[in-house]
Amino acid sequence: MPTVRVETPIAAPPAVCFDLARDVDLHTRSAAHTEERAVAVTTAGLLSLGDEVTWEARHLGRRWRLTARITVFEPPGRFVDEQVRGPFRSFAHTHDFQPAAAGAAGAGGAATVMVDSFRYEAPLGPLGRLARALFLTRHLRRFLARRAAFLKEEAERRAAAQRAQAAALAETTLLRAEQSAPVSGMPPIT
Repeated sequence: MPTVRVETPIAAPPAVCFDLARDVDLHTRSAAHTEERAVAVTTAGLLSLGDEVTWEARHLGRRWRLTARITVFEPPGRFVDEQVRGPFRSFAHTHDFQPAAAGAAGAGGAATVMVDSFRYEAPLGPLGRLARALFLTRHLRRFLARRAAFLKEEAERRAAAQRAQAAALAETTLLRAEQSAPVSGMPPIT
């Protein structure tokens, strides 16, 4: 089976990326250009092992429905969703979240390399193989890359907000410690 692979470096911890990738609402926003929406089973929130979601979207000029199930769930490193019903003969989409090398995040935060591996088999035998060669693989790669870019932007925005909040808390704690420390040569106020 052919595999479409998209690798995305993200300046955010793997746990943040993992949770965003399994968020039904974020997926809907990331695929707004296809009018994608969850229409059955799980339609909001975070997906977990065994959860199913039915998506409806417009791809290649046609409206499609596809139901996928989470078949592997290993937080915060990996999950897999597989087609239960839909237009493909079969597919398995593996979402991997690997910690990136130190310093890759910049500004002192954790970093992740998100890897989407979409292994699929087109329907319709020889006609499906022709579609795959002519346009299907390219369409899937663009869709996954666009979704990954959206997830990257959201993850980095959230990670930056968390870092800013942690810095503000540290500064407040330091100020309070300085204010409560006795002045040299003076007895503490009791």
